[in-house]
Amino acid sequence: MGTKQQNKQQGQAEAEFKIHHNFFESKLGETASSVFYGQANQIDGKAIPFLNDYNTIEKKDDQTSSPPKYLAKIKEIRSQGYQGPLGIGLEGHFGAPDLAYVRTSIDLLASTKLPIWVTELDVSSQPNQATYLDQIIREVRGHPAIQGLLIWAAWSPQGCYRMCLTDNNFRNHPTVDVVDKIIKELKHEDLIGTTDDEAHFETSLYHGDYEAIISHPAMTSSSSSVGIKFNVAPTTNQETLDVKFSSISFS
Repeated sequence: MGTKQQNKQQGQAEAEFKIHHNFFESKLGETASSVFYGQANQIDGKAIPFLNDYNTIEKKDDQTSSPPKYLAKIKEIRSQGYQGPLGIGLEGHFGAPDLAYVRTSIDLLASTKLPIWVTELDVSSQPNQATYLDQIIREVRGHPAIQGLLIWAAWSPQGCYRMCLTDNNFRNHPTVDVVDKIIKELKHEDLIGTTDDEAHFETSLYHGDYEAIISHPAMTSSSSSVGIKFNVAPTTNQETLDVKFSSISFS
């Protein structure tokens, strides 16, 4: 990462395929990855370098990058001297998903307490592609250890790697309908609620920035609603947002 991009991104895939392959180690020595992580951390200490590989959650028969092998690679990097920030990147190139295996694999990786991202999510072309995509997204976003998810669906006239969201005329495929539906759910765009007798309203929200629009039928037309912006951050505890009005003009 160059100095012009310093502090501009929260994370980066610094060591790609480092569990399946060892190109740099074979050329520069067995501590190459640890050295690279250390240098990246010196350039931008706020960025989180990621170890990134495939088939850790996709295929249980690929033992090269199984969750235990992934943990062993992290331990190796630490033993070679790198003690800075580190993230876990899971590419997520799926066929038919084994959701139970996905869940238990993430559970094991989450024992490290490191941030985990699904970095290249797609599903191979097949009749159930959209259905499988929906299942996978809901499984991974529902896991408390997953901090982010990236869709691998870059379009080109020659087609996409494995999964497109649109055709060449940019008409939606069923896959983009899945993504749009889940994004809408995550934003809670249609969430409307009414407080109880004690002015309480309870709901569950995903991490992110929100604006709550609060209204009352007795409020004047000039101030028929009040907007409150707030942030929901990762936490293991239930949190309460207290909204108090010191003065409201009623008609």
